Amino acid sequence: MPDIGTGTTPLRVAIIGSGPSGFYAAEHLLRQCDFIVEIDMFDRLPTPFGLVRGGVAPDHDKIKSVTKRFDAVAATPHFRLYGNVTFGQDVTLDDLRAYYHQIIFAVGAQTDRRMGIPGEDLSGSYAATEFVGWYNGHPDYRELHFDLDQRAATVIGNGNVAMDVVRILARSYDELRKTDIADYALEALGKSHVQDIYLLGRRGPAQASFTPPELKELGEMECAEVIVRPEDAALDPLTQEWLKSNSTSVIDKNLALLADYARREPSGKPKRIHVRFLTSPVEVIGTERMTALKVVKNELFPSSDGSLRPKPTEQYETIEAGLVFRSIGYMGVALPGVPFDEKRAVIPNALGRVLDPATGAPVPGLYAAGWIKRGPSGIIGTNKPDALETVQAMCEDIKAGSVPAGPVQGRDALDAMLRARNVEYVTYQDWQLLDKLEVANGQAVGRPRLKFTRVEDMLNALRAEKARM
Repeated sequence: MPDIGTGTTPLRVAIIGSGPSGFYAAEHLLRQCDFIVEIDMFDRLPTPFGLVRGGVAPDHDKIKSVTKRFDAVAATPHFRLYGNVTFGQDVTLDDLRAYYHQIIFAVGAQTDRRMGIPGEDLSGSYAATEFVGWYNGHPDYRELHFDLDQRAATVIGNGNVAMDVVRILARSYDELRKTDIADYALEALGKSHVQDIYLLGRRGPAQASFTPPELKELGEMECAEVIVRPEDAALDPLTQEWLKSNSTSVIDKNLALLADYARREPSGKPKRIHVRFLTSPVEVIGTERMTALKVVKNELFPSSDGSLRPKPTEQYETIEAGLVFRSIGYMGVALPGVPFDEKRAVIPNALGRVLDPATGAPVPGLYAAGWIKRGPSGIIGTNKPDALETVQAMCEDIKAGSVPAGPVQGRDALDAMLRARNVEYVTYQDWQLLDKLEVANGQAVGRPRLKFTRVEDMLNALRAEKARM
């Protein structure tokens, strides 16, 4: 049997998902010098980059510059993208085992956690992921409608996504027009009647998940001001004691910014962002659609692990609002034929090696990276060391001879199989054509980019462009 990873038998790796964790895994694999490797990356959309394209807020363009690094990965001859190919539908796990020695699942966390309160399914109640996908032009969400005729909106959570939702609701039309926000979302938000936006966190200001730059940015918008009540910026004695051993520069800067907001006099801007703490939703009020959100005041108590946790009091309040966006965490989704931990909503794994739930032993040749591996935590850069850990496990397994070494077919055979199934796959070169078209379409109307937001529009544009070449 020939050695895997040699010139005659290159290591064949499939990566399911083209977000940051998938690209970082590809980069690590290409940089290791012990094996000759061929990497094929699959994504169900014709466009790569996962949440960098479909999740990062359009007014945070600098964060998207990481795609230049991914361009360099894709430019190597040992890498190939198969976009518009759905795992479990166009190709199955059994299919891929015939073409690859190792398979990495890097599909992220595709759904959201629910609040679990009465009225959550009323019209006007949404997952933040739906709103984010909508304004970013994700094909799965572009047909959604958000009733922006409402005067007030509430956002549950105070992490990165919650802050993004607040900013996009508070931005002016002129501010949004300078971004690559989807054209239909730009028009809808430009006509929005939302004036008051409530950002509700269940813990105190010292435990907030946002960072100082995000908090500072809220106070720098053209048409919105930040309102913090003195009691929301104040620290209870328990928190003051907790900070003596848990204070960080991030917490200190957040607290200073919040104290500054609490001292400010209202400036009269047309939109107001109300930052509230120790507040949890208990009921979405309404009949066919929501009209208000009932919330409870929390207080902190020390838990057994030393952290401060919230518990409800008997103090309730009703916030009149026609919209609520829940941003309390993402959840992974099971993949056909792949082990899944329903409780943690991740693929069970040890250092990236997928585990058989029945035996607890690694499943030969299967690996995970990113949020589907560790859960929805960290920022884009967090996926780099996470992916490295997985790649190191893969390399160890090759050296140990614990990788399936059966007959593995090459790209020509894979291409033939996809064509036989009438799968119109999209290469990275195809994506680069789409990228140029989006930029050109945007420049024609004075915007940085106009995204294609329907898969069929993407494929039609590619067909037309190739016909002209």
